[in-house]
Amino acid sequence: MNDDRAGERSQTHGALAVASRLRLLDALRASERPLDVRELAAACGLHVTTVRFHLDVLTDAGLVISRAGRSGTRGRPRRLYLPASHAAGGSSGYELLSWILASQWAAGEGDQRARRAERAGWEWGGQRKPGPTAAAATLDEAAVHVNAVFAELGFDPDLARDGDNLQIRLHACPFRAVAATHPDVVCSVHLGLLRRTLADVDAPPAAVSLRPFVQPHLCLAQISPATAPVEGLQAPPSPGVGGKP
Repeated sequence: MNDDRAGERSQTHGALAVASRLRLLDALRASERPLDVRELAAACGLHVTTVRFHLDVLTDAGLVISRAGRSGTRGRPRRLYLPASHAAGGSSGYELLSWILASQWAAGEGDQRARRAERAGWEWGGQRKPGPTAAAATLDEAAVHVNAVFAELGFDPDLARDGDNLQIRLHACPFRAVAATHPDVVCSVHLGLLRRTLADVDAPPAAVSLRPFVQPHLCLAQISPATAPVEGLQAPPSPGVGGKP
């Protein structure tokens, strides 16, 4: 991993390490419109000065963007803030291309298209791997790494424990518009990415799953200790291999 890449990831992780910043991100994600500093202060129960400080950190880390708003009075226009992942919404060429590809992959039987998409996510994980990564001794360490990868990709994740299970709550899917139409394709791609990320850090045996849209803006990835031999961290089979369609 080069120094610039490592620095960017470290900055992102540091920005997400403070509870108040996560509260601000949650407030921005939940809002139907950009918010200014005073609105965020009221929503999160924080002082305006504190909010400005945290917003500067989140902006520097690329997690939040700001733009000038109309103040309605003379003087400097107020600044409005929104999550960077939401700012990418709309009918961009990238979004259109994603929709076209997903709609083509959606053809065929459900198991086949899910395997094809999961395989693509596995390969995507291999292509984006930045370099040698230290092995994870525990599932907790592996989950922290997965959470960081999804944060880097703009999913606004947070990591929590539910008994023996580790949950990564994905609050802002960058592909949400496409996933809403073709969840079996898009979410299978993300499942393949999750499996590959665990495999790349030699995570202990685990059962993994990804539940799309458990809430309108929330998907849930779960990593559980394996209670029996699993193939979860192996490359998913290609369609047509091993007698499968």
